[in-house]
Amino acid sequence: MQKVFVFIATLISSLVLSQNSDPKQIVDEFFIGFHAKDSIVLQKVCHTNMSLQTVTNAKENSRLKTEKASEFFKSIASIPDNIKVLEKITDYEVKIDGNMAHVWTPYEFYVNGQLSHIGVNSFTMVKEPNGEWKIVHIIDTRRKQ
Repeated sequence: MQKVFVFIATLISSLVLSQNSDPKQIVDEFFIGFHAKDSIVLQKVCHTNMSLQTVTNAKENSRLKTEKASEFFKSIASIPDNIKVLEKITDYEVKIDGNMAHVWTPYEFYVNGQLSHIGVNSFTMVKEPNGEWKIVHIIDTRRKQ
């Protein structure tokens, strides 16, 4: 069943990316790949030099963690089949200036149906010469509700 879902997600991603998509569509496609644990779909919407960072908010202190894109793709693809992750986006705020875009997405993160944490994603994108938007930076916050 998961293979069928991955095939459908890949087909949808090809259709979305073949058009002159907008930044919100790229974020949506990112999460299709994320939920399917499909690093190939994720790599299609991400720039080859993408960087990822997380700000962990705790009462005592905050911590900034940086992750390489290759490590991120590998970690997503290696999530066991019995673990279901869902990042529920609760809103989108899109700002565009020429060939740069910013998408701000508050979220709730669930593991096997249980709320794990909440936060916000901040996606920075650039428009490639072929008209496709690519994610160049993701930074997110994570906190217990």
